[in-house]
Amino acid sequence: MDFREKKLFIDLFGRDVYAVGGYVRDQIRGDPSEDVDILITHHTVDEIIEKLESHGKVDVVGKSFGVIKLTVEGKTYDIALPRKDRPKRVKIRKHKDFIISADPNMPLEKDLERRDFRCNSIAVRLADGKIFDPFKGQNDIADKVIKLTNPQAFPDDPLRVLRAARFASVLDFSVDPKIYEVAKDIDLSGISEERTKEELFKIMLLSPQPSSGFDELFKLGALYQLFPELYRLTLCIQDSVFHPEKDIFGHHTVWAHTLITIDQAKRMAGQFHLDKQKSLTLLLAALFHDVGKPDTTQWKFKRGRMVITSNGHDIASAKIAKRILGRMKIFSWNNYNLRRMIPSLIKCHHRTSELWQNRDVVTKKAFNRLAADVDGEIELLVYLDAADRAGRKKKAVQNLDREGRWLLNKFEELNVSKETIQPLIMGRDLIKMGVSPGPLMGKFLKKLYHMQLDNEFETKEKGLILAKKMAKKGYP
Repeated sequence: MDFREKKLFIDLFGRDVYAVGGYVRDQIRGDPSEDVDILITHHTVDEIIEKLESHGKVDVVGKSFGVIKLTVEGKTYDIALPRKDRPKRVKIRKHKDFIISADPNMPLEKDLERRDFRCNSIAVRLADGKIFDPFKGQNDIADKVIKLTNPQAFPDDPLRVLRAARFASVLDFSVDPKIYEVAKDIDLSGISEERTKEELFKIMLLSPQPSSGFDELFKLGALYQLFPELYRLTLCIQDSVFHPEKDIFGHHTVWAHTLITIDQAKRMAGQFHLDKQKSLTLLLAALFHDVGKPDTTQWKFKRGRMVITSNGHDIASAKIAKRILGRMKIFSWNNYNLRRMIPSLIKCHHRTSELWQNRDVVTKKAFNRLAADVDGEIELLVYLDAADRAGRKKKAVQNLDREGRWLLNKFEELNVSKETIQPLIMGRDLIKMGVSPGPLMGKFLKKLYHMQLDNEFETKEKGLILAKKMAKKGYP
């Protein structure tokens, strides 16, 4: 909050206006946030609106519970009155199952008491900078720990379980063990897919190490309730020779591998400057890349010993990931098709290693086919495969390994990219040859595209010559 903005609120509301919540917490941490939550006491909603109207765009989100949005010069402030939250009597509690009423004259401490964690239950009076911290949230910030503001009220909002994991991960705080005891009995089935997705995305994108957030979801019981496919990974062991990574208790589980893989993918997203859409795609693919292992893992006698194998887990994982994305209503994000790309990357993430293993004999055809199967997102596929390999050790990746570098160089050397795998022959080209639109044309186009990928023609001119010959022979 800059000087002009601060002065505006002080001029309008004097000593009755406060910054609260995460903004104050982050100021104390020395990591200022641009998002500012404002609390105004001793003023009704109508009085606040009347004072603000001449200074910006005012939107009343909920008059009865006193929430207003003020937009000034493109920046929006969330403004609230002190309020009471009374849980509704329902069998399955949802995030919004509260009867909320604004009370302008409620003591500041009572408003802070309704907030989830002590580190978020702090206010700063704008007029003089005085800090109000009735629940010792500053101590928790110094100790880097998440503690409950009101243990009795915590179960009233099941979303707070997910928020505990998210704050611990994003802020790099530990969770007070008392929260685990309270959380284990909280039914999370009422949390909407939208809110679950929102917390999941924040853990992925905002955490320095997303694994810590998922580890907290596991310990809080949320993994079992909301992500059963991931929970199964905690019970699925891997061969310790090929997967030496293990959890703190020495278990060689798929979950231990997955947590390391997520963090390695996060580092790669930063190192290669991926935008938010592609970063999220890579991270979600890393999270779900092995969810098919519990269904495919078995013991086999190989190379003179019993070996744990998971043949076909990549294909199984892609199918399960698609179901999870559908259940969570994850489709596109910022116009990027997550639901299509994530399963495609998972399904193909071992094929890059096959190219490497057969690098002395592999042809351009294989590179074309692989690029087409991931819609040209070659870099994301290489990063996912590299993160998977790096998921066998906790040492932070600094760059692509030899295999990853070879793959990217080979794709470039062979001129295989998102642009080069676009179909050269289109339906309009076949219509000019007298081919009628319909299912047969679709088959014809598919055949031509496969021939293009198989390197039977590399230019449109050659493709048209080939298509004309095929059409004259009556294909399809």
